[in-house]
Amino acid sequence: MFKQVSQRKKRLGSSAFPYVMTVPALILFTIFVIAPFIYGFYTSFYQWDGLSDMKYIGIKNYIYALQDETFRLSLKNTFVYAVVVTIFKNGIGLGLALLIANQIRGKAFCRTALYMPVTFSYVVVGVLWTWIYNPTFGILNGMLEWLGLDGLIQGWLSDPNIAIFSVAWVDIWKWIGFHMVLYLSALQSVPKTLYEAARIDGANKFDEFIHITIPQINSIIVLNVLLAITGAFVNNYNLVNVMTGGGPFNSTETALTYSVKTAFSYRNLGKANAMSIILFAIVFIIGFLQFKMMTKDAD
Repeated sequence: MFKQVSQRKKRLGSSAFPYVMTVPALILFTIFVIAPFIYGFYTSFYQWDGLSDMKYIGIKNYIYALQDETFRLSLKNTFVYAVVVTIFKNGIGLGLALLIANQIRGKAFCRTALYMPVTFSYVVVGVLWTWIYNPTFGILNGMLEWLGLDGLIQGWLSDPNIAIFSVAWVDIWKWIGFHMVLYLSALQSVPKTLYEAARIDGANKFDEFIHITIPQINSIIVLNVLLAITGAFVNNYNLVNVMTGGGPFNSTETALTYSVKTAFSYRNLGKANAMSIILFAIVFIIGFLQFKMMTKDAD
């Protein structure tokens, strides 16, 4: 009898152990993510400067935010930024993974070199590329001039027409290695027998890529696209703030940078939180729809 009870306790303890180990992480997540989100949603219905008493105004902050031309422009810039970043991160990342997977020389060095920017902070990356883009002593324009391509010389961060793309490229450069590693791990797990059978049937490289590689790594493609698009929406503040501060003429202003300005420069935390909730809703809907569309065949 006692032996059976002790065995049940052991089984119960072993099954509960993983859940117990997650408790500290759940507590921290609740304190630093869930609770601030709920409080931010609550204050989005109030007029508040962060110091004086809050005044309930209902959904007016949301109306004010949607009527704000700069906020609408920042949402447009955020969408452009997210689309460009998502396409190029995944396109270049997959291309590099395919290249490295083909047993080229110096594979380990290439993986390390391409992944290294991931370890840099946004501040370091932003300052580095601000110097590279500098119109006076920047390496990029100097190299173009040395190559005789003077017509391609631009004010990379001062031209409103291309500034958002210049900042987006820095984000792409920083994270290409991360997406490449995920794609590389997926490519290495594809059974070689599938390619051998396809070659026997007369398939070329393009056919193998479309009918074997893409279906086999579809789950990693979904993950990479989700990470890229959500990261572009909610993790662009540091880079934009360091490189352009939202300028010139709000051409690189994103929803995050403008909501921070609204909160701390314009002292309107209620409206800023309403902007953040609107951004969260947009990202949630886009992420949900994209996930459902890309996993439709798997269902």
